[in-house]
Parts: sequence; structure tokens; C-alpha cells
Amino acid sequence: MIDEQAGGSIVLHAPMQGWRCALAEIPDPVFAQGMLGAGVGIDPTGDTVHAPCDGTIRALQPTGHAVTIAAAEGAEVLIHVGVDTVALEGRGFTPLVAAGDRVRRGDPLIRFDLDLLVQGAPSVITPVLLLDSDRYAVSPLGETEGPVAVGDPIFALVPQQASAAETPAASEGEVVARELQLPLAHGIHARPAARIRETAVRFSAELSVVKGERSANARSPVALLTLGARLGDLIRIEAHGADAEAAVDAIATLIASGMGEAADPQQAPAAPPQPAVAPAPASVISSDGRLAGVTASPGLAIGHARTLHLAEIEIDPAGVGAEEEQARLDQALRTLGRRLEGETATASGARRSILAAHRAMLEDEGLREAAAAAIAAGASAGQAWRTSIRPQAEALRATGDAHLAERADDMRDLERRILSLLMGVEDAPIAFPPDTILLAEDLLPSQLMALDPANVVGFCVEKGGPTSHVAILAASMGLPALVAMGPALHEITEGSMLILDADAASLQIGPDAATLAKAHALVAERHARRMEAQANAAAPCHMAGGERIEVFANLGSRADADVAVANGAEGCGLLRTEFLFLERETAPSLAEQTAEYQAIADALGGRSLIVRLLDIGGDKPAPYLPIPAEENPALGLRGIRVGFAHPQLLEDQIRAILRVQPIGQCRIMVPMIASIDELRRVREVVDRVRAELGISDPVSVGVMIETPAAAVTADLLAREADFLSVGTNDLTQYALAMDRGNPAVAGAIDGLHPAVLRMIAETCRGAARHDRWTGVCGGLASDLLAVPILIGLGVTELSATAALVPEIKALVASLSMDACRAHAAAALQCGSAAEVRILAREFRA
Repeated sequence: MIDEQAGGSIVLHAPMQGWRCALAEIPDPVFAQGMLGAGVGIDPTGDTVHAPCDGTIRALQPTGHAVTIAAAEGAEVLIHVGVDTVALEGRGFTPLVAAGDRVRRGDPLIRFDLDLLVQGAPSVITPVLLLDSDRYAVSPLGETEGPVAVGDPIFALVPQQASAAETPAASEGEVVARELQLPLAHGIHARPAARIRETAVRFSAELSVVKGERSANARSPVALLTLGARLGDLIRIEAHGADAEAAVDAIATLIASGMGEAADPQQAPAAPPQPAVAPAPASVISSDGRLAGVTASPGLAIGHARTLHLAEIEIDPAGVGAEEEQARLDQALRTLGRRLEGETATASGARRSILAAHRAMLEDEGLREAAAAAIAAGASAGQAWRTSIRPQAEALRATGDAHLAERADDMRDLERRILSLLMGVEDAPIAFPPDTILLAEDLLPSQLMALDPANVVGFCVEKGGPTSHVAILAASMGLPALVAMGPALHEITEGSMLILDADAASLQIGPDAATLAKAHALVAERHARRMEAQANAAAPCHMAGGERIEVFANLGSRADADVAVANGAEGCGLLRTEFLFLERETAPSLAEQTAEYQAIADALGGRSLIVRLLDIGGDKPAPYLPIPAEENPALGLRGIRVGFAHPQLLEDQIRAILRVQPIGQCRIMVPMIASIDELRRVREVVDRVRAELGISDPVSVGVMIETPAAAVTADLLAREADFLSVGTNDLTQYALAMDRGNPAVAGAIDGLHPAVLRMIAETCRGAARHDRWTGVCGGLASDLLAVPILIGLGVTELSATAALVPEIKALVASLSMDACRAHAAAALQCGSAAEVRILAREFRA
């Protein structure tokens, strides 16, 4: 019997055990943006999908990764285990039901091998959602995030009155039809079905996709799934109505394009799925009391566990009148705007930059218009603000770009601060006793900025990412921090003694006396060394024998330049210009770019400024650049290839750089170079623009060595490049054939791998043949263990994180060139990165 509430609502129950989250957490825009419908996500810890309600199995995908249940007429629920699991072609899935079966709530539907899925899929978060319907709406039940057990209520399906305006126009005219062979590697599954529906709703004609004797409404994803259309199947698109021909053309073109999933011409249909048995999930905290995380800010801290608890702010969803609610919201926006303005005026560095970003978000017209529309429809000011800002945050998470997704935290911060003002429940000052290591589910930027760094010596969070604003703030504050530690963080007892070693991405729980004493001694030693380095940071950097090594800083904004100068940086070895191009709807104007580059040059006070040309692409997309989704963005259209694809964008950026005064302070660096021809193409643009601006002096143009091709042909590049700078992050992933964005292999990526070091050595040799200098601007330049090796290989410029510049300069001053060269030669003979690190620790000791 269908589980009902009063009024005919259907209650849906958790179909698996795990961690409940918003759909926006799923790294696939089809689910995250609600293209298929509304619902929740569950990150599974079990191995079985159960029926969330009584109903009929409407569809079961041939590969066993997804099942659709008809709970009632017009209420169809999709459970899609993980993201892109269709590509596993049935491996790891054991279906326990078939299409047409009647099931009762709690019946097992699919078993899956969680271990195999974690290794083989981008994400195992499972969307449970109501497929787009005009008859029912989703009403959440229970906590929006947190652990769930099988059978816990998660949402209700509330009956709605269908709008006549949403019904397609009545059919008229002759049927227009077109046949084609399905080119999709995995057939019509959830993502293509959503894309087809998205296109179909733009037309008034009645549209169907037909396979054999089965026909599916093109506006119904579930109907499309039930076709069971697979690679190579002959399908027919039919339409009748006023715009039938245009509709058929649009759907046929979409499917023929492959939608980013086109199969190799030689690919055959997948074999039937094979059953598998799932193992039990492993423990998270190790037997010796260690919990691993992801380093957000380096450092070592000792303290006691203190947990930050912040409840969701409760609001009354219904308004008392549109005029009054709008006035309340306007007042709250003005109040927070004034506060942010005041906080920005007294802030500096990363804090100032983040506050400025929050002010810009607060003034976003789209947010305010959406809130005003919700108020006009009867919502309270708080409900209107929450419903306007949360979809924006979810859209950021759904981009698939880690940096943009982490900006969702900033949106949540603004949501909480406005709701606090509206409800008169502003958060009390966050106070903790001395030597606190803060534990939290997550931290918002405003919460971190409110902490007293004299008492809080570090923090660990269950969620978060290493490039979030919280991570950036932690680094600027000198707070060791670990993120993405998972729910095991809740198991730590309040007040427990902890050693937070962010350098090793480890949290030691309840250390013994000897371990604790050793950690205290190391903290004291590091503090003394840091103070001495800071006192001498302004001096030019020389080795013990007098050899000159330039220590620059990597920058991403004007605020970063201020911090770099304060820490003794001798210039900027890498200006990441992406900060100007991302998180906006249009490209920056020539005037805007010029002003930003000039401001950074001024902040550096005449010090050298190396500006990297725009480095975005499929992995770091900009909404205004038509870069299609790619199966492997790291090997696709990115770096200088984007500039060649959009020549006006490239020319405008070069023109803005050349306008900076004084002439010559700015040098241009070309990213992702693979051949000398690419450098020549950029040089042609530089020379032409230089002539148009009347600049007689030559302009320094260098290249980033990020590909093995560039490293092994460094001597050829050095004939025409003015300098070479090694981007060790990308060079490492390309040399080792490991995607640094893939968690299955990311832990094995290390720039001290002998193969990477040999490529750096070859780069230095090639540059020296033509009297060109070699720098390093990637992560290895900020690794104190790597610095002596890099210098020994021939690197003469290091561009590091600004906060580490004093320590790097102090380290270099203690080194002799002969010792570094011998050390580097020994490192090249090691068999692995682990061996190199052991060698490096011995050298440092």
C-alpha cells in the first residue's frame, strides 16, 4: 500500500544507508541543476538499493545502475547509483528486480560493489528524485544533510494542480519524421534523456522518440529511459504541430552530435552486466589514532579538540504582506552592505579580497530580483532570500570546476548573515579557550574571520576543499588546516589532545607522551626559524657562496601583491590572470584588464611582474566561451590553445599587458606550450601590438614548461623564448599519466618523482645552452624539501606561495651550490618519489 500523508502526499524513504546531501553536491549538472527533477542525494555506505515506496518498476537500465519506480500516476522516482556509472557497463551491479515488477517499500532492488564504484566512477553520490512532473512537487522531510538509514523519510510528493499553460499545443499538420542510428556509447541514459527533454520543451509540437514498437514522449525522461535504446539502435524522431520540422531537426542534431558521449566508430554494444558482491566499508580512523584529510593550509599545531556547533536558522516561510517583507529584506541588505564595507576598509590581503567578493555577490541584481519575485508570490523575506540564493550556490557546485564550486560557501555565508539580521538571531562571537584545534562540519569565511587566532591554533572540517576561500584565509592567517576529513571527525571526543600536522595531511588523536613531546619541540623550532626568516626577508636572496637565486611569489590579485611585498618577495613569477575572467558572465574589457595589471604592478613597486596569459579550458570553464565538454579536459582545449581559438581575447590581453607602465616591468608567459610554432604565433601578436602602441623596446616573452614535449625540446624553445618557467603541477600529471583531479590516483602524484626531476634537469640544460634562465612556479617551488634539488638542477628563480617566501629565502641562504648539485644528482638516481623524499629529509637534517 502506498505510504501517504494527509492530502494524498506520498512519503519517500531513504533507499540506501549513507550520508544525505543536496542534489547540488553531485558533480553532474544534469542532476545538480535539477534538469531531471527535484530530490536529494545520498552518498552510500551500504551495498543495496531498496524501494523507497510501494510501486511498480517502470524501468531498469540494462547496465543495472539506475531504476525508476512508478509510485502513482504521474509520480515516477528515479534512483541513479553514482555519476557516469553507466560507463561501467554493468560491472559491479546485480539487479534484483525487472521492469513491471510490483515492489513494496524496503524491498531490495539492486546490489552494488561500492569499492568498485568508488574506484571506477567520478562520484558515488546517488540522486533520488521525482522525475520532472506537473502533478507532484517535492517537499523535503528530515535534516537536509546528515546520516540516513534505509527507511528514513527523505521527502514527500505533494499533489499539484497542472497548469494548462504548461501543456504542449494541440497536434496539427502532418507527421515529420527522421531516422538515425544512435551514436551514444552508453545509449539513452539519464544525462542524454535530460538533454533531449531540455531541447524538446522549447517547441510546441508533440515530439516522440521511437525504437521498434516502443514510443516515448521526448519531454519525459523516464519514458525515454524505458526505450532501452543502446548504441547502434535505429531510432526515429517524430513530431507533428506548427513547428514540427524545426523540432525534429533540433532533436536529431542533438542526438547526432553525441552530446559529448559519442562512441568510437569501432565500439560494439556493451556485454550484459555481470553480478558482483560488495565488500564491507573500511574504517576511517586508523588503528594508531590517525585521521587523514586534505591540506588546505600547511603547518603544525598542538591543541585540544573543540567542536563548533551552528544550528540552521529557522524561518517562517509565509510572508505577512509583500510590501512589509520587501522592506525587511531591503533593510537587512543595506545593513549587511554597510558592515561589509566597514570590514573591507580595515582588512588587507586575502581577507580584503574575500570581503570584496562578498560585497559584489550581495549586490547581484539576479539574487535581488529572484527574492523580490518570491516575496510577491507570498514568501517571507527570509524564505525569499534563502530560495533565491541556494539555487545559485547549487549552480556553482554543479559547474564541475572545483574553484567555482567552492564559491558556493560564500553564497551560504551571505545566506546566513542576512537571515541572522532578519530573524534577530545574529551569531554570538565565536570564542574558544587557548590551544583550540577547531572541529566543524564546515566553516564559512565570516566564521573563520571571527575566530581569535591567539586561541585557535588550527582547524579540521568534515567538508570543504583546498581552494576554497576558507582555505585561502587559513593560509593568510597562518592557521594549519585540513579539509574533506569526512564524518569520522564526529567520533573525536571533545577535549581530546590532538596533533594537527597539515604538512602530512594527518590528525593524530590522543598521542602518547613521547610523540607529544617531539611535536612540541618541532613547533618551537619552526616558530623560531620563522621569526628569524621574517626579520631578514627584505634582503635580496643569495646562497651561502654568493650565487643569486631570485625568490618571487605567485599572485592572483592586487591583495596578493601587498602580501608578497610584505613577505619580502622580489617580484611575481606567476600572475594567474584567471581571476579576471572567471566567475562572471562576460569577458573583462581591455580597460578593466589594463587597470588591474597596472594596480598589481604599482603594488609591486617596480619589481618584476610575470603575467601568464589566460589559462582556462574544459577544466576551468568560463560561461562566455563556447568550449564544449571534453572527456579529458587536461588533454583538450586549454592554455594557449584557448587563446588561438579566440584570437581577439588573446590580442586584448596582450594589449592590456603592454599598456602597463613602466614599459618592461611586465613580462609575458605563455601557458601549455607544446611546440616552437605556438611560441612564434604568440610572438607575432606581441610584436604587432607592440608596434601599434609605439613601443620600441623588446618585450620579454617566456614559456611555461608543463608538457613533456616542452621539457624534452627545451633547447629548441630557448632559442626564441626569453625565459623558461616550469609549472610542476601539470608537468607532473602529464609525465606520470595521472589526473590530479582523480581521487583514485591523486595521492600518488608527487613532483619529486625522478621522471619529473629529470624533465626539469633537461629543461635547465636546454635553457643554459642559449643563456636563458629557468624558473619554477609550480607547487615544488613552495616545497622546502624540493628547493635544494631544484637549485642543484639549475633553477635560478623560485616563485612560491607568498607566506613561504621568508622561509625559502632563509633556506637558500644556508645552502652551498656544490652541495645542492651533488644532492640533485643523487635524487636523479632514485627509483621513486618516496626515495627522493627520504633523501631530501636526510639532506635537510
